[in-house]
Amino acid sequence: MTAAAKVRVLTWIGVATGVIGILLVAFPKALPAGGPWVQLALGVATIVLAFRARTVGIAEVEGFDGRLSLAAALLGFAVVFFAGQVAFGLLAAATA
Repeated sequence: MTAAAKVRVLTWIGVATGVIGILLVAFPKALPAGGPWVQLALGVATIVLAFRARTVGIAEVEGFDGRLSLAAALLGFAVVFFAGQVAFGLLAAATA
């Protein structure tokens, strides 16, 4: 697999996990059991995939344009932010 193909695959998988995470944040009733934890996992996976794509792209692809992988990373940060708030609320309620 070439570096450009690897970047493309990592970026699009990152975008897909980010979109799924955002949809689960927008519609939390879609996944009632363990929802915030799945959302957090999707957000972290999105961030990891996006930055891995950027790393490979910058190092190995001539003329790399990383705007799409940057957008995927921003999606991941948004998912982690919103799901983290809910997860923190659950943890705080469990300890009270």
